[in-house]
Amino acid sequence: MIRPLDGITIVSLEHAIAAPLCTRHLADLGARVIKVERPGAGDFARAYDQRVHGQSSHFVWTNRSKESLALDLKQAGAQAVLKQLLGASDVLVQNLAPGAAARMGLDYATLAPAHPGLIVCDISGYGEDGPYRDKKAYDLLIQAEAGMLSVTGTPDDPSKAGNSIADIAAGMYAYSGILSALLLRGRTGQGSHIDVSMLEALGEWMGYPLYYAFEGASAPPRTAASHASIYPYGPFPTGDGDTVMLGLQNEREWKLFCTVVLQAAELASDPRFESNARRNENRATLKAVIVEAFAPLTAAQVVARLDQAGIANARMNDMAGVWAHPQLLARKRWQTVGSPQGEIPALLPPARNNRYDYRMDPVPAVGQHTEAILRELGLDSESIAALRQTQAI
Repeated sequence: MIRPLDGITIVSLEHAIAAPLCTRHLADLGARVIKVERPGAGDFARAYDQRVHGQSSHFVWTNRSKESLALDLKQAGAQAVLKQLLGASDVLVQNLAPGAAARMGLDYATLAPAHPGLIVCDISGYGEDGPYRDKKAYDLLIQAEAGMLSVTGTPDDPSKAGNSIADIAAGMYAYSGILSALLLRGRTGQGSHIDVSMLEALGEWMGYPLYYAFEGASAPPRTAASHASIYPYGPFPTGDGDTVMLGLQNEREWKLFCTVVLQAAELASDPRFESNARRNENRATLKAVIVEAFAPLTAAQVVARLDQAGIANARMNDMAGVWAHPQLLARKRWQTVGSPQGEIPALLPPARNNRYDYRMDPVPAVGQHTEAILRELGLDSESIAALRQTQAI
């Protein structure tokens, strides 16, 4: 069985989420990913929490199927090892602090003359130039800068997304950018420089609210879990204390919702609710009508009526509900991978392909593969011992 990236070697100077998520997806496709970590502590995301058999939830999510090479890049011996490794690699990914890679001669301009086929992907908060170039950037800060917080939450309180959405956006654009660069290299033989900005990645995902506020128009209001401009579209409580999410898209669905779900056909022609614009203007009144109609019903009964009417709906699952989701179980989306603390469950990547299976190898311990990689590069026991003596590895 051949995977798309079999034979591709990626070296990553990575920490936290954006770069590790990018490279884990590349590893899923068969790439060999060599993760360079600080000796001892490793990627600081290893210490974010201890929720998975004493390991970090962030780390086990983004680091399976990788090899860990422990190098102290402040030392010349470690830098020499890294540059030797790059000579046999296809891609360098880094999300170090602004300017750190360039100071070590690991920027594209420095590397390209000696390695013309190398693809270098830099992930940063704001990009390689511009007035914000040197600003530190964390996920929550980018959510604020990109306007995400201004449209997320309640009217009284802005809220961050419940996961690292800015990091994830940047990681996914780095992933697609690297895949594109590999395709281009296959045609031209030339490597590429990819400059991924978290601000620009999340800014792209903010396209709808940006255009909604085009030329100074009012921005979408913060409406908690409800849609800002379509109603009813969001969460509604049921009589058994549960919550059902539902969403209407057009007037045909509104009539079915009134007739089948609310069992109040006369509401369909009520002038207060005769169009989405009117329903949105009168959402507080309509919400009270819906809540009253759902009060005698269980969530299962509401879902049954919604399904009968062909109205899109969902249960508001918690994490336990997702772990046990019947659709994920039916499609066999959970597998197990190894880790330094034993086997753990892991979701298969999206985009099931009938030609290959995704790579699902263990999460590495810090420096687990250091000696094996050094021997691959031709270093003998004496040279390796010397690097250990100076704590370069």
